[in-house]
Amino acid sequence: MFLAITNTPRDYAWGSRSAIAELLGRAPSGRPEAELWLGAHPGSPSVVVNPAVVDGADTLADWFAAEPARALGRDRSELPFLLKVLAADEPLSIQAHPTPEQARAGFAAEEAAGVPIDSPTRNYKDPFPKPEIIVALSESFDALCGFRTPAETIVDVDALDAGTGRLAALRGSVATSLESTLAWLFDGSAESRAVVAAVGELAASVADPSPSVATVVDLAARWPGDPGVVVSLLLNRVTLRRGEALFLPAGNVHAYLGGLGVELMAPSDNVLRGGLTPKHVDVPELLRVLEFEPLPVPRLLPVETAPGVERFEPGGVGFALLRVHAGGAGAVVEIGGPSVLLVTDGEVVVKGQDGSMRLRRGESAFVTPDEVRLAVTGGGQLYVATPA
Repeated sequence: MFLAITNTPRDYAWGSRSAIAELLGRAPSGRPEAELWLGAHPGSPSVVVNPAVVDGADTLADWFAAEPARALGRDRSELPFLLKVLAADEPLSIQAHPTPEQARAGFAAEEAAGVPIDSPTRNYKDPFPKPEIIVALSESFDALCGFRTPAETIVDVDALDAGTGRLAALRGSVATSLESTLAWLFDGSAESRAVVAAVGELAASVADPSPSVATVVDLAARWPGDPGVVVSLLLNRVTLRRGEALFLPAGNVHAYLGGLGVELMAPSDNVLRGGLTPKHVDVPELLRVLEFEPLPVPRLLPVETAPGVERFEPGGVGFALLRVHAGGAGAVVEIGGPSVLLVTDGEVVVKGQDGSMRLRRGESAFVTPDEVRLAVTGGGQLYVATPA
């Protein structure tokens, strides 16, 4: 069974005013449109286009609650992922997500402490991890992700300092420990505040900045005095080209800087923030979940599983994202259970054992688990979120 779904984009301040509207083929709302959620997350469950098809259920969440076996299959009680279209015109907060064990422990501790689930100071809204995949839809998608080596950061620190000595304390701290450097930058001391201010001032005077220093200039203009500006110097700076992807596992510190992408994640709200945000920042908890080992940029390469079908699957997360190029003779897609379809270019026809559906650019649909094999034709590009 195919069920047409839609949703209203989330109007977070960092969102683009045109990218999601262009994808959906409608006029911009005039407000920032940051994320389009496709799934059953209670924060913004997808809206059913024709409720009569599912006995009057207005949202996927309502239908799942009313008919879980029909919608999800007899072996599932929930959808194990949330698919999003993310459109950023401004940087998101520096953040990381917990492991399954950390999420369960953190949620239980805050429940026992009586912290309201909707409290702005609550870290753990649910007992689940939040690994995520992001695939660029725009020509470029910019991000910070994971710690680079201290030596790489020190090259930029020395270039900024230019012999002034104002960043000597930062250089020494980075050379000693990434973990202690983060704790120091957020401790509010006169020394750390002076270093944060100096980094912003010095970066603005660099004639030919590296990508990392250019990012500091941009962030310092938006968030003057925020320790997150300096934290960005510790992180890998990456630009994805259209179709390229990153995988952000638990403990990987990251921040999306700008661009349009398809994002697939576990359906969790657990975010530990470390600057560049007016929202709650809990530095001790962030430090507890971070992985401080410097790593290469966590690019995720797709595997071609059939003609015209590419599969992004990090392994061990319970979901996968398929990209289908439905040209020529079409493509056959094997899905692993209840799935969500999103067309990002052109138009496709998707056929299963119980009918078919035509989807145009920006349109989406939910697929019930009885449809184990989909035949896709047309000249478009289709993304499929499915259980692994």
